[in-house]
Amino acid sequence: MQEYINKIICGNCAEVMAKMPDNCVDLVVTSPPYADNRKNTYGGVSPDRYVEWFLPVSGEILRILKNTGTFILNIKEKVVGGERSCYVLELILEMRKQGWLWTEEFIWHKKNCFPGKWSNRFRDSWERCLQFNKNKSFAMYQDAVKVPIGSWAKSRLKNLSDTDLIRDETKNNSGFGKKVANWLNKETVYPTNVLYLPTECSNKNHSAAFPEELPSWFIKLFTRENETVLDPFVGSGTSAVAAKKLGRNYIGVDIIREYCDLSESNLKKSEHEREQCHQYGLTTQEAN
Repeated sequence: MQEYINKIICGNCAEVMAKMPDNCVDLVVTSPPYADNRKNTYGGVSPDRYVEWFLPVSGEILRILKNTGTFILNIKEKVVGGERSCYVLELILEMRKQGWLWTEEFIWHKKNCFPGKWSNRFRDSWERCLQFNKNKSFAMYQDAVKVPIGSWAKSRLKNLSDTDLIRDETKNNSGFGKKVANWLNKETVYPTNVLYLPTECSNKNHSAAFPEELPSWFIKLFTRENETVLDPFVGSGTSAVAAKKLGRNYIGVDIIREYCDLSESNLKKSEHEREQCHQYGLTTQEAN
């Protein structure tokens, strides 16, 4: 396994993963080519063949992922013949048959999405981040992704009613209730499953680079330091860079040599920036 750790490997990801041992990866986070996209690089898999194309990949991920591990798949549908293609939903159903649990769905809201419209719809400003697991019990570190409580607390918690001091059941008897007083003196709270992150605007020499904050969020949520993160469609190396910055091991695979070289370059650039920050006593965020 050591020959794969902290390496960018050029090759077909299913074939590369087939040589890796069972239960050796803590997190897989990736954004594969979407249906019928990037024809000049990945071959442009059509929507009606996408499930067949992807299942060998997800099968290998199922084998090499640890029993406590998580697989995050960033993917979105496309419009075919004036209606939404069902290839993502079909893939979810087939992956469940393959042995996966479809545990959760996160929505990446691209808050700086360029506006636009078509004759029968508007431009998408979101993408799916599907969570799959091998077991119902998996590693998850929710405190690592807490967010500031927000300005609403200043006014809402200023004067609590008698109802706010107890667990107030919902009026429709749904079983869900809340005790508003629980939020007193809290500075951070757990986030929702909607991630408000801008798209990647800087030129990474890749047609579909996602922002570093996206894999970073999942890496913090599902792994600890020195654990291993795999991206089988590593592209420009964003997930590998994020893993390295957070003290995790990375494995990146891509079938395009140009992208493997680009990933290596971005990893070296990230390391150089880290060394400069350390020299001047800054964090990477402060330097940016």
